[in-house]
Amino acid sequence: MKLINTSTYEIKKSKFIAYYYQIDSKEEAEQILINIKKEHKKARHIPYAYKIGSIVKKSDDKEPSGTAGSPIYQYIEREKLDNILLVVVRYFGGIKLGAGGLLRAYSNAIKEVLK
Repeated sequence: MKLINTSTYEIKKSKFIAYYYQIDSKEEAEQILINIKKEHKKARHIPYAYKIGSIVKKSDDKEPSGTAGSPIYQYIEREKLDNILLVVVRYFGGIKLGAGGLLRAYSNAIKEVLK
Protein backbone atom coordinates (compact mmCIF):
# COMPACT_ATOMS: atom_id res chain seq x y z
CA MET A 1 0.00 0.00 0.00
CA LYS A 2 1.23 3.44 -0.86
CA LEU A 3 -0.25 6.86 -0.13
CA ILE A 4 0.01 8.76 -3.42
CA ASN A 5 -1.60 12.06 -2.42
CA THR A 6 -3.88 13.83 0.03
CA SER A 7 -5.77 17.10 -0.22
CA THR A 8 -8.33 19.15 1.69
CA TYR A 9 -11.40 20.86 0.26
CA GLU A 10 -13.64 23.15 2.34
CA ILE A 11 -17.14 24.40 1.64
CA LYS A 12 -19.68 26.02 4.01
CA LYS A 13 -17.57 25.11 7.05
CA SER A 14 -17.46 21.40 6.14
CA LYS A 15 -14.02 19.94 5.58
CA PHE A 16 -13.40 17.14 3.07
CA ILE A 17 -10.00 15.41 3.38
CA ALA A 18 -9.28 13.16 0.39
CA TYR A 19 -6.77 10.29 0.31
CA TYR A 20 -5.45 8.54 -2.80
CA TYR A 21 -3.82 5.11 -2.23
CA GLN A 22 -2.23 2.55 -4.52
CA ILE A 23 -3.27 -0.88 -3.19
CA ASP A 24 -2.74 -4.54 -4.08
CA SER A 25 -5.52 -6.32 -2.18
CA LYS A 26 -8.95 -6.00 -0.60
CA GLU A 27 -7.29 -6.65 2.78
CA GLU A 28 -4.99 -3.65 2.29
CA ALA A 29 -7.99 -1.46 1.49
CA GLU A 30 -9.83 -2.65 4.59
CA GLN A 31 -6.76 -2.05 6.81
CA ILE A 32 -6.33 1.50 5.44
CA LEU A 33 -10.00 2.22 6.13
CA ILE A 34 -9.65 0.95 9.72
CA ASN A 35 -6.60 3.19 10.23
CA ILE A 36 -8.33 6.25 8.74
CA LYS A 37 -11.37 5.68 10.97
CA LYS A 38 -9.09 5.48 14.03
CA GLU A 39 -7.24 8.64 13.00
CA HIS A 40 -10.45 10.61 12.29
CA LYS A 41 -12.69 9.51 15.17
CA LYS A 42 -14.69 12.76 15.12
CA ALA A 43 -15.39 12.70 11.38
CA ARG A 44 -19.08 12.51 10.48
CA HIS A 45 -18.68 10.41 7.31
CA ILE A 46 -15.86 8.47 5.60
CA PRO A 47 -17.11 7.36 2.18
CA TYR A 48 -14.76 5.57 -0.21
CA ALA A 49 -14.40 3.55 -3.39
CA TYR A 50 -11.78 1.07 -4.52
CA LYS A 51 -11.02 -1.08 -7.53
CA ILE A 52 -8.62 -4.02 -7.70
CA GLY A 53 -9.03 -5.76 -11.05
CA SER A 54 -12.64 -6.95 -11.10
CA ILE A 55 -13.17 -6.29 -7.37
CA VAL A 56 -15.07 -3.06 -6.81
CA LYS A 57 -16.47 -1.64 -3.59
CA LYS A 58 -17.94 1.74 -2.72
CA SER A 59 -19.67 3.19 0.32
CA ASP A 60 -21.64 6.38 1.03
CA ASP A 61 -21.03 5.87 4.79
CA LYS A 62 -24.49 7.13 5.81
CA GLU A 63 -24.51 10.08 3.39
CA PRO A 64 -27.65 10.16 1.19
CA SER A 65 -27.55 7.34 -1.36
CA GLY A 66 -25.46 8.10 -4.43
CA THR A 67 -23.94 11.35 -3.13
CA ALA A 68 -20.52 10.08 -2.02
CA GLY A 69 -19.39 6.56 -2.96
CA SER A 70 -20.72 6.69 -6.52
CA PRO A 71 -19.14 10.03 -7.49
CA ILE A 72 -15.84 8.83 -5.98
CA TYR A 73 -16.04 5.60 -7.99
CA GLN A 74 -16.90 7.51 -11.18
CA TYR A 75 -13.46 9.13 -11.05
CA ILE A 76 -11.81 5.70 -10.84
CA GLU A 77 -13.71 4.64 -13.97
CA ARG A 78 -13.24 7.93 -15.83
CA GLU A 79 -9.47 7.93 -15.27
CA LYS A 80 -9.25 4.15 -15.95
CA LEU A 81 -7.51 3.58 -12.62
CA ASP A 82 -6.88 0.17 -11.08
CA ASN A 83 -5.46 -1.03 -7.76
CA ILE A 84 -6.67 2.18 -6.18
CA LEU A 85 -8.48 3.30 -3.05
CA LEU A 86 -9.99 6.78 -2.81
CA VAL A 87 -11.28 7.90 0.60
CA VAL A 88 -12.86 11.20 1.65
CA VAL A 89 -13.13 12.08 5.35
CA ARG A 90 -15.92 14.61 6.03
CA TYR A 91 -16.06 16.85 9.06
CA PHE A 92 -19.54 18.42 9.16
CA GLY A 93 -19.44 22.19 9.55
CA GLY A 94 -23.04 22.70 10.68
CA ILE A 95 -24.51 23.80 7.33
CA LYS A 96 -26.37 21.20 5.26
CA LEU A 97 -25.19 21.05 1.66
CA GLY A 98 -28.11 19.12 0.14
CA ALA A 99 -27.73 16.15 -2.20
CA GLY A 100 -26.38 18.22 -5.12
CA GLY A 101 -23.97 20.09 -2.85
CA LEU A 102 -22.66 16.85 -1.36
CA LEU A 103 -22.17 15.31 -4.80
CA ARG A 104 -20.20 18.38 -5.96
CA ALA A 105 -18.18 18.55 -2.73
CA TYR A 106 -17.10 14.88 -2.89
CA SER A 107 -16.37 15.21 -6.62
CA ASN A 108 -14.24 18.34 -6.05
CA ALA A 109 -12.34 16.65 -3.21
CA ILE A 110 -11.49 13.69 -5.46
CA LYS A 111 -10.63 15.91 -8.43
CA GLU A 112 -8.10 17.75 -6.22
CA VAL A 113 -6.46 14.63 -4.81
CA LEU A 114 -6.02 13.12 -8.29
CA LYS A 115 -4.14 16.17 -9.63
